[in-house]
Amino acid sequence: MFERFTEDARAVVTGAVARSERAEASTITEEHLLLALLDLQGGRASFAFRALGVSDRREALESSLDRARRRGGLTKADEGALAGLGIDVAEIVARVEEVHGEGALAGDRRNRRWWSGHRSLTRGAKDTLVKALRIAVGRRDRVIGAEHILLALTARPGVVAEALADHGATYTAVERALFGTGGGGAALAG
Repeated sequence: MFERFTEDARAVVTGAVARSERAEASTITEEHLLLALLDLQGGRASFAFRALGVSDRREALESSLDRARRRGGLTKADEGALAGLGIDVAEIVARVEEVHGEGALAGDRRNRRWWSGHRSLTRGAKDTLVKALRIAVGRRDRVIGAEHILLALTARPGVVAEALADHGATYTAVERALFGTGGGGAALAG
């Protein structure tokens, strides 16, 4: 599959690896893919971020991801479901952090890394790349670009899609920014 990646898509994966290393994470997650996409300059994905105003709200987006990481990767829907059962996630996070330190529920730190030192993609990150392939094939594109990875991140349920949607980058909005109304038109240059 990687032979079908454009230079931008390869840069996203390489950037995600670098992000994972800087965070001292043992794996490469969807969040790392998103942050690498945000770092990418030029290209369709960057154009979509600018068109939707996400580039201007990067700090707020990163803050949303940090909050989700602190609550153990739970989405707002997960938190709401637990609240319906009488479980206060904020209270649990506060108690855990009081005992174990801030970010204790974030997990995935270096001390758990495999002895080999290699970072692998999480199931979610792998599924995102597979979804990017499916989106590209569905659009009859011959290559997988960074824009397909962005669409895949918005299409898969979870914290990253939720954070993007909270900042105006839903699947439909991104598709419209990339390909015009209805998603079937010619791609816009970035």
